[in-house]
Amino acid sequence: MSSDMSNFEITVQDAAILLKEGKAKLIDVREPIEYATAKIDGSTLIPMGDIPARAHQELDPDDHLLILCHHGARSLSVTNWLRQQGFDSTQSIAGGIEQWSREIDPKVPRY
Repeated sequence: MSSDMSNFEITVQDAAILLKEGKAKLIDVREPIEYATAKIDGSTLIPMGDIPARAHQELDPDDHLLILCHHGARSLSVTNWLRQQGFDSTQSIAGGIEQWSREIDPKVPRY
């Protein structure tokens, strides 16, 4: 009945490996001001409110998409929406850029 939620999220560690190996695309759904404050190199900024208008133009449903926000709430709702649109290999990065800064790259500013 409902989709399997177990793989809707990915840890920052697993996300970092996929990105390093070039096996995933990083989509940042925060606002431009947040992105200007702290971002992960190689990420594409598509603010959450722009996703419905831009997803089918700019994203490939066959790509493994990793969705990033500040703490993981917005990215999870964007992931749910994209999955409903047929973007089956979409995952939310648990803990968001905050967790990334803590565990992967402390040079990424926390705010």
